[in-house]
Amino acid sequence: MKLLRSYYLLCKPNVVYMMLICALVGMLLAEETINSVSRIIIALIGIALCSGSAAAINQVIDRKADAAMTRTDQRPLPQGELSAFHASSFALVIGTSGALILFLYINTLTMILTLASLIGYAFVYTVYLKRATPQNIVIGGLAGAAPPLLGWAAISNTIDPYALLLVLIIFVWTPPHFWALAIYRKEEYAKESIPMLPVTHGVAFTKLQIVLYTIILFIVSVLPYIVLMSGYIYLFSAIILSSIFMYYSVKLYFSDNDAIAMKTFNFSIYYIFLIFVALLLDHYLIK
Repeated sequence: MKLLRSYYLLCKPNVVYMMLICALVGMLLAEETINSVSRIIIALIGIALCSGSAAAINQVIDRKADAAMTRTDQRPLPQGELSAFHASSFALVIGTSGALILFLYINTLTMILTLASLIGYAFVYTVYLKRATPQNIVIGGLAGAAPPLLGWAAISNTIDPYALLLVLIIFVWTPPHFWALAIYRKEEYAKESIPMLPVTHGVAFTKLQIVLYTIILFIVSVLPYIVLMSGYIYLFSAIILSSIFMYYSVKLYFSDNDAIAMKTFNFSIYYIFLIFVALLLDHYLIK
């Protein structure tokens, strides 16, 4: 039982669940009514397996850094619960299985996009970008922003502009979301020589960037209404949620208390979840 739990944790389940929610939103917005529950479930399984594979590869590559950081030192590899070989083999099996499920039962486009996201996060971000530039989370965030596009493609077999707009929302949301956490964990990143923005440019500069990105996010969040993708339910929700996010980011900017950074980080998780819930409510209640 403990071994199964170790493999489960290797997949970063909380991250995968959030990705699946975003993918599900893309699926539900891709059509006027829910026509195929079985197709949705199969697509989510395939995406989940590939996402879990990417997370496992990330943990294999980062196992030494994870062991040195309080936030990650309880993961299966630093704890010696799994070997790097077994974790890598597991990642290969579930990643291949997920890709085959998408190819055989969904469509080729979704498989290609999902594999591109896997490679982007597990290899391009983890191996290169994470240690190459303080803009790592900005550039690498594109892979993490892909789930709504994957979900939309699974239903429509197209790359729809509306789906790309959902990707844009997550893409702009990612830096202020992660940098808030990076401020709180700055010393740990510095110890491992990982060039997160607070380490390379200082906390004050990072706080300014968080404010600027939340301003951009505010603008981007209302685009679904402007392009007639959604109606008033979403518009009001986006304005309220973005205003609260802005409040937290400005409060963080003027505060020397790192605990505010964690409050900002925690709210950002609620933000992305609730703004997508608002999109769904608007889509099914108004349309």
